[in-house]
Amino acid sequence: MQRTQFGAMACSIARTLDVIGEPWSPLVLRDVWAGFTRFDQIQADLGISRKVLTERLDHLVEEGVLERHPYDRRPRYEYRLTQKGLELVDLLMVMTAWGDKWLAGEAGPPVLYRHHACGEISGVDLRCDHCGEPMHAGDVDTLPGPGAEAA
Repeated sequence: MQRTQFGAMACSIARTLDVIGEPWSPLVLRDVWAGFTRFDQIQADLGISRKVLTERLDHLVEEGVLERHPYDRRPRYEYRLTQKGLELVDLLMVMTAWGDKWLAGEAGPPVLYRHHACGEISGVDLRCDHCGEPMHAGDVDTLPGPGAEAA
């Protein structure tokens, strides 16, 4: 089944989905961020088929989200997040906060975040990069940006 391509749309959400909209991609990124950097580690953790994992890793490398680094002569590779990939993990952290709030149930969140700077367990909070105030969907208006004309 051919996947719909969103990359040409004048919408940053659609373009992001073109990179990580396939359901396995965010989980692959999560695993690499969590330290599962080798193919067999990721495959074992996710229970994903080798074919699908190969396709997802190739796509994420092609998109510049992951980099391959050889670790032996066969060749075998480990995968590392690029800066672009690290910033996508920020998005996954926001998704996690939503899932923790609405889907975690009585057991509570399966993962906690300890902030390196202060050592405290914390949640993720969106803030305005100008004034530092919390910023949520009800606090903003959408306006056409310079890329809107490209459509």
